[in-house]
Amino acid sequence: MAGESDEEAFEEVDPTGRFGRYAAVLGHGSVKKVYRGFDQEEGIEVAWNRVRVRALADRDPSMVDRLHAEVRLLRSLHHDHIIGFHKVWLDRENGVLNFITEVCNSGSLRDYRDRHKHVSVKALKKWARQILEGLEHLHTHDPCIIHRDLNCSNVFINGNTGQVKIGDLGLAAIVDKTHVAHTIWARRSSWRRSCTRRPTRSRWTSTRTGCACWSW
Repeated sequence: MAGESDEEAFEEVDPTGRFGRYAAVLGHGSVKKVYRGFDQEEGIEVAWNRVRVRALADRDPSMVDRLHAEVRLLRSLHHDHIIGFHKVWLDRENGVLNFITEVCNSGSLRDYRDRHKHVSVKALKKWARQILEGLEHLHTHDPCIIHRDLNCSNVFINGNTGQVKIGDLGLAAIVDKTHVAHTIWARRSSWRRSCTRRPTRSRWTSTRTGCACWSW
């Protein structure tokens, strides 16, 4: 009986009843908050992402449908070194876009390095190789996807295996056949002025990869 009373309750569940959200927050940004979640069907922990789109929709009503469609595109990305999407749905009543992603048990690479100071060059090379493999998948995807905010806070690691995954694609851009970048869903004025609707290739993300490696 004591075990039942100590069981952590879900704050909410998705429309299918498969995924549950706990109150614990894994991370947050200006428009997004990430909660600890659970996949009841597979019996695994997940990340439950909530994006507040109502304010964005007030400024641009078409933004909601665009967000939903383009996050679905991200859901089509399947690679060992990119955080996987499981499900996405729009809560129109509360103005929230919800999506479920896989979760890495050791958090971001930045936090992991703060906890573990003594890492060999061999291990750093393994991490860098995995990041580059993930980037190659993004850049060769049709359409091409550029991360644009790659750093150690947006790369996640499973510490028990050493596997790293690229995540947080909120500032990513889809590049059309004219090599013009279109921001996926997050808006940030400085990025919008410098990157959105500008002819571009993958060199920017490659430069950020070098900066991330240098910060190690």
